[in-house]
Amino acid sequence: MRNTFTPKYAALAVFCALALGALSAPASAQVGSEEKSLLTDSRGAPIMNGFGECWHGGFGPTPQWTRGCHADAPKPVALYVAPVAAAAPAAAPAPVYEKVAFDANILFDSNKSSLRPAGTEKLDEFVLKIAGLESRSVMAVGYADRMGTESSNQALSEARVNAVKAYLVTKGVADTRVRTSAWGETRPTTYNAECKDANNVKNVACMQPDRHVFIEVSGTRLAQ
Repeated sequence: MRNTFTPKYAALAVFCALALGALSAPASAQVGSEEKSLLTDSRGAPIMNGFGECWHGGFGPTPQWTRGCHADAPKPVALYVAPVAAAAPAAAPAPVYEKVAFDANILFDSNKSSLRPAGTEKLDEFVLKIAGLESRSVMAVGYADRMGTESSNQALSEARVNAVKAYLVTKGVADTRVRTSAWGETRPTTYNAECKDANNVKNVACMQPDRHVFIEVSGTRLAQ
């Protein structure tokens, strides 16, 4: 039995063939376009920049860097950035010490060992000056004038220096820090020729420098 194609069936076959060709043609053209647009080096690997982009040349008049390399394209190598070391803090300046010395002369009334108001003011100033001073001790020495007996003047000089020490202790100076001595009338400030009158008001006034307690201290402290 011989097969024959009628014009109706021949037209249907031609339509189907055209349809299949139309569906397959765009896919192959797209693949070919992508492969041609991807630029490669002499080894055939895609040319990439540091951001992982490939160089394509088929998207316009000039090449463009775009993403979309093939799966087997080499991965970009991350650039090593050396860490920046933090600046070291500035060293604190070394403390500076200075050597200092202070003294004061506390006067007393004739035949008295109690402190005058002027004497307490001088001691207050002395205590303020020695604040923060690193020293071994405060030296205090008591004296008396030449009127009266030698023994009574010795006792008077001791009483005067003890009065000064007691006041310093009330102002915060450690008791063990104050060293005392007393010389009575043996080391006067005035000379016999200066005060040679009898024991009267004039002579008492002349010998005023002999009735005193001298205090001194030296040491080091932070420079101010």
